[in-house]
Amino acid sequence: MSQAQAPAVFRRPICIAGPTGSGKTAAALAAAEFLPVEVISVDSALVYRGMDIGTAKPTRAELAAVPHHLIDVIEPTEAYSAAEFVADARRLSAEILARGRLPLLVGGTMLYFKALFDGLSDMPQADEALRREIDERAARLGWPALHEELARLDPVTAARLAPLDSQRIQRALEVCQLAGRPMSELHQQRSEGVDWPLISLEPSDRAWLHRRLDQRFEQMLQDGLIEEVKAMRARGDLSLDLPSMRCVGYRQTWEALDSGDFSTLAERGSAATRQLAKRQITWLRSMPQRQIVACDHPQAQLQVLALLQKILQADGLELKA
Repeated sequence: MSQAQAPAVFRRPICIAGPTGSGKTAAALAAAEFLPVEVISVDSALVYRGMDIGTAKPTRAELAAVPHHLIDVIEPTEAYSAAEFVADARRLSAEILARGRLPLLVGGTMLYFKALFDGLSDMPQADEALRREIDERAARLGWPALHEELARLDPVTAARLAPLDSQRIQRALEVCQLAGRPMSELHQQRSEGVDWPLISLEPSDRAWLHRRLDQRFEQMLQDGLIEEVKAMRARGDLSLDLPSMRCVGYRQTWEALDSGDFSTLAERGSAATRQLAKRQITWLRSMPQRQIVACDHPQAQLQVLALLQKILQADGLELKA
């Protein structure tokens, strides 16, 4: 496939999703060699400044080669919601299309993709004072007790959450108090989603992905992940209570620095990354519109390019052979 004849008239963005380590960034960069693309990151960790190694952030050369958006946009002390992502992704997509370029939404934060495709409910904004109050009660009573409280207020939401899922229990209780209604009820009232093509990179052999993730976490350690987390701790304004520090790899490294025991860090980091990948694949399987490419196939990138060409031709854009 060669680059589209100018001026290109792209009708809509295209999404490339997949579990961590499936080769999404490489596929997007390969597409950029043939199409005038701009990448919109769909990753809840890449939004944070200073978190480079543990997030597998694209390199400076990669960022310079292709315009990227929604990377390094907030501090690790801040929060970034699915609603903010949807608003940013819609705005950026419109701007990129207006420039005659193709927006590629690339990443593995499936909550963001789901919010984009299915629409959003009208949820209240986060309330930091209320969150601190909930955290204080959890410290006294334990998260299982707060999960039981949630089961009384919103049994539908509580039924899908584990008793130790602190982040989601906290948000569900926060919504109940701020909105005066259960989160599950608000979820039923959604704004309109988008109908954008979705290419999904998924392993046909899960062991292949596990080996790749083990190797990648080892490489992160060699590249200085421990030093990166040490520097973040030294700031003095970060803790494991923040979403940024609960990211996979960062939490395990922070805990190892707390204990001084690094003997199991590689094993624990790899295990957490494999669990993340498992959750991502489960989310993807709930998206029937996706077009699957086996990320462990030796010609996976070529298959992604072929799908991109097929999608663009279906949209009425003729490409050179």
